[in-house]
Amino acid sequence: MHISKISVKGQVTIPADIRKALGIEPGDMLGYELQGKSIKLKKVEPFDAAYHASVSETLEEWQSPEDEEAFKGL
Repeated sequence: MHISKISVKGQVTIPADIRKALGIEPGDMLGYELQGKSIKLKKVEPFDAAYHASVSETLEEWQSPEDEEAFKGL
């Protein structure tokens, strides 16, 4: 088990061997999942920009005034 101390800014240093095992490098994104009183930490892959571009046009169809009125109470 590795132990890290939390800084006054809430920052934690991930030990080098853990970063290496997960392939974590500066600028990578990490995801946190609360599991009871534990945290699951995992590397998050960047969002696929091509996929986002392909579906973004379909999301705009739900932005009409009629849709806003129909869904405003949800």
